[in-house]
Amino acid sequence: MLSLNKYVAFAAKSFSMPDICLRLRKLIDDPRSNAADIARLICIDPSLTAKVLRLANSSLFRFPSEVESIEKAVNIIGGEALYNLVVAETTNSAFSCFNSELVALDEHWYKSVYCGMVAKSLARHLQLRGSGRFFVMGILLNLSELVVAKCSPQEYLVYRDKESSMPTHERQREHFGFTFSYCSGTILSNWKLPLVIYYPVMNVDDKKKQLIDVDVGLLALASRITELRHDKKYNNEIELFCKEIPNSVNADMDAIANAITFAEKETAKVSQLIH
Repeated sequence: MLSLNKYVAFAAKSFSMPDICLRLRKLIDDPRSNAADIARLICIDPSLTAKVLRLANSSLFRFPSEVESIEKAVNIIGGEALYNLVVAETTNSAFSCFNSELVALDEHWYKSVYCGMVAKSLARHLQLRGSGRFFVMGILLNLSELVVAKCSPQEYLVYRDKESSMPTHERQREHFGFTFSYCSGTILSNWKLPLVIYYPVMNVDDKKKQLIDVDVGLLALASRITELRHDKKYNNEIELFCKEIPNSVNADMDAIANAITFAEKETAKVSQLIH
């Protein structure tokens, strides 16, 4: 069985996170930047340019005339929606790079976007700064499952088909010696993503950190909501509110219901644009 470092090295060799994700985030967060600055960055990527124009001219915005410039599209769509599109497009490329017949890629991608949307909605509810980063965390949380399946198909197959009553992350730790989220966080660190993104991903299953770190607790809650909604095989073993999470995340069932509604709506939008 391969070590954690082997999987991280495999991911680094196979795919690199494009600089446009970080540059766009900096522009959106910079009060001195404007739509023209963002448009110049988007235009670097022809494929992304086409998708942005497609989004601006879609029925989602119903603009009265055809949108032909990226700057106008940025003004119509808004920075955060653009950022979601860029991250989803990048993640879709990464997922395709690690595609394995052992994992249903469309389902995996949909669940990842859904988790990101739930996390973003909960972050907004808690009025946390930079809610967009929670979308990034959620969408990349289980990236390493694809990496493991691609790199070690036989080991992954044994793990996938083994009957167990243990929670998902504990089954992963027992079988591989690490959780997929910890491996994903390590990969994101290797890709030079910011600490505020890879640290919560890496520690999402650490009960002590769920207790004291709101980012970790929120991401753990988003992950559990996603599993409850989409993983029927193991959802009976998922405890939505364990004792660790409420100490760091002040979210009631109304907030969770709103997050689910938001995630279902926004994930469907992103799916129409990417696929």
